[in-house]
Amino acid sequence: MQIGPYKLRNNLVVAPMAGVTDRPFRMLCKKLGAGLAVSEMVTSNSLLYGSAKTLRRANHEGEVDPISVQIAGADPKMMAEAAKYNVDHGAQIIDINMGCPAKKICNVMAGSALLKDEPLVSQILKAVVAAVDVPVTLKIRTGWDKDNRNAVSVAKMAEDIGVQALAMHGRTRACAYTGDAEYDTIAAVKQAIRIPLIANGDITTPEKAKFVLDYTGADAVMIGRAAQGRPWIFREIEHYLATGEHMPAPEVAEIQSVMLGHLHDLYEFYGDLTGMRVARKHISWYTKGLKDSANFRHAMNQLQSIDEQLAAINDFFNHLQTQDSRIQYASDIPETNSDVAETSNEAIAA
Repeated sequence: MQIGPYKLRNNLVVAPMAGVTDRPFRMLCKKLGAGLAVSEMVTSNSLLYGSAKTLRRANHEGEVDPISVQIAGADPKMMAEAAKYNVDHGAQIIDINMGCPAKKICNVMAGSALLKDEPLVSQILKAVVAAVDVPVTLKIRTGWDKDNRNAVSVAKMAEDIGVQALAMHGRTRACAYTGDAEYDTIAAVKQAIRIPLIANGDITTPEKAKFVLDYTGADAVMIGRAAQGRPWIFREIEHYLATGEHMPAPEVAEIQSVMLGHLHDLYEFYGDLTGMRVARKHISWYTKGLKDSANFRHAMNQLQSIDEQLAAINDFFNHLQTQDSRIQYASDIPETNSDVAETSNEAIAA
């Protein structure tokens, strides 16, 4: 798939997820098969440009091209300025968030709340496209609620204004993450536009990815929650789409190695204390469904140092390897639970 001048290695995209798709996670997913990884959303409020969180989100050092940064806001001028700021800091694609259903985003008329106001959508898109000389992409939902599905009209508007690719989550804003994704609406949008369309929602297995691509005619699929703790899902899908066959499940030793590499990147990126805390939710996702993992996860959230965290992980995986060298994972989407620190619907998908 191609977005502007950037030809992606495949048609598998990491969904932007607040609190999840930081630089270490994006780099890991790209290493394990993703063709594109979109950053967690960056505020359009210029007053926050100097905050530690915003500076971290603008840090793309060592990241594989193309670098896609998602911006969120409701003021056309501020969104244009945010786009320019992020391009100046390394963004090669600007993605506009009109898909996030989180209340704190929608309450300020940003994210998927914008779908209620098509004239404002038009103003924002025109301002951002005019402000930067890199491709602009857009993430939307099927509409505001089931009585107000306007994805087709918004998609056609976006294409006319110059947006170069569209990602679409197959639910309305009102649905949040409940119910089944609406692939019929995604298929209707694909028929209405010529720019690349990326289908998102409930894609949890290689078979589901193939089904969604075939059913909707979409050019690519976007994976969110199913990649939490399973970043190798991208290589599994890539292999299945190419061969029709499944890759073997990862062995315990590889899961341990991938997780430890990820955690060390988090420690370096955030610093010891914050990195250790951010790591907790990833450790929970990596170990969800493994034998004896519930007690392990509960104990993990009580540990207060990196050394304790790493020692507990190695003890747990060494114990696993004495029982079975290969782990079979269920196809369920990793869910939030009381063991996962700092996790909410807002931190699951934007």
